[in-house]
Amino acid sequence: MALCFRTTKKKVQVLLVTSRGTGRWLLPKGWQVPGKSLAESAAQEAWEEAGAKGQAQNLLLGSFPYFKWQDDRSVVPCIGHVYPLHVKGLADKYPEAGQRRRKWFGLKKAASKLDDPALAQIVLAFDPKKLKGGTA
Repeated sequence: MALCFRTTKKKVQVLLVTSRGTGRWLLPKGWQVPGKSLAESAAQEAWEEAGAKGQAQNLLLGSFPYFKWQDDRSVVPCIGHVYPLHVKGLADKYPEAGQRRRKWFGLKKAASKLDDPALAQIVLAFDPKKLKGGTA
């Protein structure tokens, strides 16, 4: 799962996308890609779901349990692992363009849009100044 972020005028913003089914706001997430780390998988999901270009850092921001609904309406219990991705640009054309909306929010507003309280806490606690390479 990618916490896609940027800083503008010293303000941190988080990129949220809508789910395809319910339209609720969430972070780009998906299954781990075989042969890729969790951080690399998060970066791929950020590209596919939001058109976000950047590199995820291999720094776990937090984990939380959630349920993923399958197309056959079955439910799979999952653990979401959140990795930061400093967004360098957004593409107009990407795999799920037209299937989701994307929007930048400040940390507090982004957290308020998320349904999961544990995920909202990870977003609220995020501080890019603590990342490797000083991306703030």
